[in-house]
Amino acid sequence: YVRGGGPDQNLYLLDGVPVYNPSHVLGFMSVFNNDALKSVKLYKGGFPARYGGRLSSVVDIQMKDGNMNEIKGNFSIGLISSKLQLEGPIIKNKTSFMLSVRRTYLDVFLVPYDFFRNMNVAEKKNTSIFFHDFNLKVNHIFNEKSRLYLSAYNGKDQLKLTNEWQNNNFISKDQTALGWGNAIASLRWNYLINNKLFCNTTLTYTNFHFETDIFYKQTKNDSDWKYEEIFQYHSGIKDYTAKVDFDYLPNPKNTIKFGSAYVHHYFSPGVTRIKNANPEYSLTDIDTLIMGNRSIVARELATYFEDEITISKQLKINTGIHVSLFNVDGQNFWRLQPRFSARYKISGNTSVKASYSRMAQHLHLLTTSGINFPTDLWVPITKNFAPPISDQFAVGGVHSMHNGITVTIEGFYKSMQNLIDYREGATFMQKGTEWENKVELGKGWSYGAEFLLEKTIGKSTGWIGYTWSKSERQFPNINFDKEFPAKYDRRHDVSISFTHQFNDKLDIGSTWVYGTGNAVTMALSSYKAAPIPGVAYNNDILWPIQNYKSKNNYRMPSYHRLDVGANFHKKKKHGTRTWSLSLYNAYSRLNPFMITWETSGSSFVLEDENGNPIAYRRTGGRLKQISLFPIIPSVSYSFKF
Repeated sequence: YVRGGGPDQNLYLLDGVPVYNPSHVLGFMSVFNNDALKSVKLYKGGFPARYGGRLSSVVDIQMKDGNMNEIKGNFSIGLISSKLQLEGPIIKNKTSFMLSVRRTYLDVFLVPYDFFRNMNVAEKKNTSIFFHDFNLKVNHIFNEKSRLYLSAYNGKDQLKLTNEWQNNNFISKDQTALGWGNAIASLRWNYLINNKLFCNTTLTYTNFHFETDIFYKQTKNDSDWKYEEIFQYHSGIKDYTAKVDFDYLPNPKNTIKFGSAYVHHYFSPGVTRIKNANPEYSLTDIDTLIMGNRSIVARELATYFEDEITISKQLKINTGIHVSLFNVDGQNFWRLQPRFSARYKISGNTSVKASYSRMAQHLHLLTTSGINFPTDLWVPITKNFAPPISDQFAVGGVHSMHNGITVTIEGFYKSMQNLIDYREGATFMQKGTEWENKVELGKGWSYGAEFLLEKTIGKSTGWIGYTWSKSERQFPNINFDKEFPAKYDRRHDVSISFTHQFNDKLDIGSTWVYGTGNAVTMALSSYKAAPIPGVAYNNDILWPIQNYKSKNNYRMPSYHRLDVGANFHKKKKHGTRTWSLSLYNAYSRLNPFMITWETSGSSFVLEDENGNPIAYRRTGGRLKQISLFPIIPSVSYSFKF
């Protein structure tokens, strides 16, 4: 979460292609395999004009081009995952390739914690999780002025949690399956027009999908009675892009960048509920709920102009403008986005910087604040909802010391318009055909300060980073038009990393992270729809109605984790062998993945004026937490050649 923004406000570019979901196994690992990467650049303020489409950050990642002269590689076999990376010439000094593949078997260690703690049931639990991915890049040189690149990535994740238990005369089974993945491809032609003008022409393809199936079944011993309910929700995005970018260097102190891009978007969000029950209990045989199921086609056109000028030895500025046009449902949205940043050197070791950026975004991650499984849906802006806009101001300073230590302090303020959120009481589970009928338009703002102490030289390296921030939202028809914390409001964020190289044979490292828990909406009481008088209902299967006091009124427990590891290297005849030992979550902190109510206590009936029951109310209960990742040890063997 960058400066008060959600995960949808970060733009991840892999060789210039957007990647909509950057993590494997719910954040345990990144989709970006470090063996395949050449460089990573992060922008969280002072955005250059060439970037657009997100409000909070840009992560620009480039894959390795491949070795033109000899075969090189690295393979690793470990308890958690195995991987292989190869690069080398196809035609020496003419065409090269880079290939990287990975596969995990994390399901051996993944155990959901606390799911049935203190519940008087006999249950069977099964967890299955895996991911695989591959990176490919081909680099061909036509001549000294012309070069062609082909890049591709494909990755897939799947998580399945299954629970079976028996309570009294009922046998119950629930299963949750999550699957998501990215597939991207890029073809880029790099051409040197003359000594001052350089051109990149690129065609790209992106395909992202996220699917969740939740299945619940209840049967009765020695009876034909059964009840089943299935939830299915999914997000799908396909992008086809054509763009051209120019770099112009009129003189050594001036670098001009300009270009244009066209994107054809195809969105397919949706939610479905199917309910089946035994007719004798008077439940609906089939109840299908569809939300936002219509596919939406949108077209995006963007152009930019950016100029980086060295005015003097002390002062350098970057200024520019990004213009976007988004066409959806016959409506055009123009957005003018000015950018400016400046850096002034006070001395050889100290500089100050300031920036202003306006950013526009043409899609949302529609997220519920309820304490349940992730049910986020990617949806585009429509004719009813204008693009979200952010205006960010930042100012800071950097001081470098002679021993390789750098201190950075920066403060920021960001305002956001045209944000969306569910209306009061609305969720993806309620009936309705369009998500647009369930959301409200509002605004938000975030502000904070960031501190970073970093050491990059010597045998001992690392950093200490701390961020204090506040992120709030306000919607006219939500929370009585009062301000409330954003779901991703994180008051304190700490990151400490340390690496020490004893010699060429041994190095160790550790990382500790801490973050304030997410803000979620917690029901104060729960009701269940009452049975029809004279009909024998099983009260456990009646759908709950929950009562809330305010938006995001509860904080999930904080997140913190320690990872430690050691690498033992030995040079061999044909390369270097490395044994790696590590502990993920070394003190086995049970960080929350999901929190729900475990109802208990007495219940009573609410009646209407005629004495008919209208609701059951639970008067007791406690929170139940599920944690996915305990301490996970790992041993791996790798060989680099």
